[in-house]
Amino acid sequence: MALSIFQTPNVRLPLTLDGLNDKLTLYLVQLQPGKASMLVQRPFWQQMIENAWQKRNIIWLMGVRRIGKTSLCQSLPNIAYFDCERPRTRQLFYDPEDFLEGQRGNHIVLDEIHRLENPSEILKLAADHYPDVKIIATGSSTLGATAKFKDTLTGRKTEIWLTPLLLHEMNLFGHENIRHRFLLGGFPSFFTKKQIPEKEFQEWIDAYWAKDIQDIFSISKRYSFQKFAELLLANSGGIFEATKFTGPCEVTRPTIVNYLAVLEETFVIHVIRPYSTHKPTEIVMAPKVYGFDTGFICHAKGWGELRQEDTGLMWEHCILNEIHGNLQMRSLNYWRDKRGHEIDFVLRLKNNAINAIECKFSIASGGTIASEVGKNFQAFRRLYPEGENFVVAHNIDASFKRKYNGLTISVVSAQELINKLKFD
Repeated sequence: MALSIFQTPNVRLPLTLDGLNDKLTLYLVQLQPGKASMLVQRPFWQQMIENAWQKRNIIWLMGVRRIGKTSLCQSLPNIAYFDCERPRTRQLFYDPEDFLEGQRGNHIVLDEIHRLENPSEILKLAADHYPDVKIIATGSSTLGATAKFKDTLTGRKTEIWLTPLLLHEMNLFGHENIRHRFLLGGFPSFFTKKQIPEKEFQEWIDAYWAKDIQDIFSISKRYSFQKFAELLLANSGGIFEATKFTGPCEVTRPTIVNYLAVLEETFVIHVIRPYSTHKPTEIVMAPKVYGFDTGFICHAKGWGELRQEDTGLMWEHCILNEIHGNLQMRSLNYWRDKRGHEIDFVLRLKNNAINAIECKFSIASGGTIASEVGKNFQAFRRLYPEGENFVVAHNIDASFKRKYNGLTISVVSAQELINKLKFD
């Protein structure tokens, strides 16, 4: 007998269930006609997925809850979608090989795959024995953070980290005002709203605890954990000292360090460590912690509107997000010396040169480099002379170069910065 659980059967999957004399054929569909075309097309990420599939047939698509993983997957052409949070869907994987046999030549999404009993088994089988089955598996943390993954599939998968909206995607979702991006953040469903979605911010925080932290990690003190996350977001971009949080969160220092690791594994915070070769003048032990999204940072700070002095911090967070999303990397640093000179972000290149990046929301008329910025670059280049110096600003139309005491500094837009970093 046959049972159609969706309206338009495009993908046939035979499955025999114990206790039934007849073979029960379940029909799973791709998307109903027209649905893919109704979703916002995101060419940058869609192309990244296609490129990844050229190298390996398994993609681990990771990113925080509600960041748009499901919509992105459903926007792909000729894709079969399986929601692993649904019990009926999970029944399909009792015999993983039978499932994969029925998917020969297909492109499929296994959304929230950690809900399966043994999620790594099906991905490993597909990687080793079903190269013609192209799979996107999604999750809200790094794959290794989930205890159910007995195998992290080293060498068998390509990881794609879906970050909050990149700046060049803003117009795809109906807004081009950078202050709107700062206040509402980079979640597509939040960004498209006309007013700050305060209720949705709190609902996300509650769902993060219930569906991510409780499902994946053994953390019992909800108040302490959420208080810590709230304090980190409210102080985003600042120096992290664990002992400052033990009192307000009512936990020990080792617990704070554990909480920090969990937040980092689930992409809610980013730990940026100081770059140093242990020279006597350098800060070597004090990491900075950045929140994952400007909207949540503004929510934690209680900002309903932005003052001019707030835009610099928000721009710095957006540039960090641009580097994360476009370059798919977390391995960058900041630099500071004991005299107070600081560079926002530094990236070490394969040839051991180091690019230095300062984030300034606006550059003065005429493109003059502020003496404070010039002195920061100068102090850094005394120790590390090889590499390029960038000031990335919002209010410029074309890049240009300036000299500061003989040092060349390139003033660039966010997109020009990314283009230059991609070629280094």
